[in-house]
Amino acid sequence: MTEAANNQAGPGTPIGRVLVLLDGSRMSYAALNAAAEIAARTGAEVLGVFVEERNLLRSAGYGFAREVGSSSGVSRPFDPVELEQRLQRLAGQARQALAGVVAHYGGRHALSIARGSVVEEVLALAGPQDLLVLGRVGWSSAPGGRLGSTARGLFRRSPGRVLLWCDKQILPQGRIVVFLNEHEDANRRAVMAAAEAVGHSRQPVTLLLGPGSDIPPEGLQRIRQELGIPESDIRVGSLPATDPVTVARVLRQERAAQLVLSRECTLLREPGSDQLLLALNLPVTITP
Repeated sequence: MTEAANNQAGPGTPIGRVLVLLDGSRMSYAALNAAAEIAARTGAEVLGVFVEERNLLRSAGYGFAREVGSSSGVSRPFDPVELEQRLQRLAGQARQALAGVVAHYGGRHALSIARGSVVEEVLALAGPQDLLVLGRVGWSSAPGGRLGSTARGLFRRSPGRVLLWCDKQILPQGRIVVFLNEHEDANRRAVMAAAEAVGHSRQPVTLLLGPGSDIPPEGLQRIRQELGIPESDIRVGSLPATDPVTVARVLRQERAAQLVLSRECTLLREPGSDQLLLALNLPVTITP
């Protein structure tokens, strides 16, 4: 079901809505704050999404099922009634947090509460013009662990852009780094996403090409026009390799504050790319 906010306004902007997953974790609330700020800038509606995992509810129905406390480490019976009550409390907290954060920035919001698979329920809501904001930890992953399986599934399948949010504050003096590849249309979408970020932060941009790649002069000129910043604020570089260690080193050298890349980017096909995205602790925008 969807609970519309009381402060409804006019039709949405061309970017569509800003969707944010809420699960009660600290990182999901950090993502909510980022989503509300973006929506306030663009005039978009914030749609909070809370999903009651059907498989989790099913497992609680088995007599042998047990859960282990994340802090205490104590094993206890997995009680279905208690689980239902816990999910209701979390949904209530999500509702309050969504209303409070959006009220702080101003704008419109709604909350969708569904029961099923998180990935499938979100994909059923998300459209090509929507931006999906995810806390990178949470949703089946503990802090310090691997990239959450839900976040990984969504950024690989979402029809629109996905922003993987993190704890780190964006460096005001850092650079927005955009990975480019041989897919011209994918590159254009990545550059447009970077241009939106530049329009707010006015940060300089580094364009990073894969090993052996190049941009023709007319293509570079078009990118400069789309970014809308002085030529002196744009730097073009090449990655010597796309393995995670090399990429992390280059990003540190560039003082990267944000990362933008296409789902078609070679980096995301490299072994260890999930761990790299998590270890960087940077906001990462992934475009279709």
